[in-house]
Amino acid sequence: MDKFKGALMVGALRLFAKLPWGAVQRVGAAIGWIMWKVPNSSRNVVRINLAKCFPEMDPAERERLVGRTLMDIGKSFTESACAWIWPAQRSIDLVREVEGLEVLHEALASGKGVVGITSHLGNWEVLNHFYCSQCKPIIFYRPPKLKAVDDLLREQRVQLGNRVAASTKEGILSIIKEVRKGGQVGIPADPEPAESAGVFVPFFATRALTSKFVPNMLAGGKAVGVFLHALRLPDGSGFKVILEAAPDAMYSTDVETSAAAMSKVVERYVRAYPSQYMWSMKRFKKRPPGETRWY
Repeated sequence: MDKFKGALMVGALRLFAKLPWGAVQRVGAAIGWIMWKVPNSSRNVVRINLAKCFPEMDPAERERLVGRTLMDIGKSFTESACAWIWPAQRSIDLVREVEGLEVLHEALASGKGVVGITSHLGNWEVLNHFYCSQCKPIIFYRPPKLKAVDDLLREQRVQLGNRVAASTKEGILSIIKEVRKGGQVGIPADPEPAESAGVFVPFFATRALTSKFVPNMLAGGKAVGVFLHALRLPDGSGFKVILEAAPDAMYSTDVETSAAAMSKVVERYVRAYPSQYMWSMKRFKKRPPGETRWY
């Protein structure tokens, strides 16, 4: 059954990738609109997350944000299909604006390992190709459940001579070794870790279990951190990539200080582009002691 599901999913991705870019955007938005109007678990998670993170927002305004978020999630899916199927350069050509590229160049020239830090904001698959066009990092990722999709991603994410590492013990060790020898890696900052691998730090109007992985690699200035995001342009024509140096607090040897600083940067970007965040993630599944579960 999984083979059938995998083949079906890969077939759908290839179909989306055949569409003109404008149609990719429209189909993605339509998928998201249906998700907004038809009861489903993703809509429920988005509503819960937004209610908890934006308690001050007017309920009607927040529901409109639910709709915009789901339509952007739909776009992320169809856009990512293109990024997974197309030659990498075709996705890179959709990057219309770049801000802060000198930050990455300075980090690469430092002689230290470089940790590219991103989040589930905008389109991280397009960002992957852009980042890999600038250097040859190891990209850290959580494998999808369907093997056929994982095989496709492993093939397409390494088109530019970079490597990938799954979120396994072996993958984590390969990332650490790469940074220690002065190489480059790419890591999402916001997937919820195991409780032993994270700390609860402020994120919006709540606290979120946040990985210690990046803070531990940057501690004491052992490596250089660079934030990267590819944000969808308002006219749908492509993306703007923004790069930013990790703040000084992220180099603290106190892991909670560093993780809180990382979370603060991610929150600032999400506040600027709230509908482009993957609010359908169960980002807050684990709660601090004494708090009730959200989902």
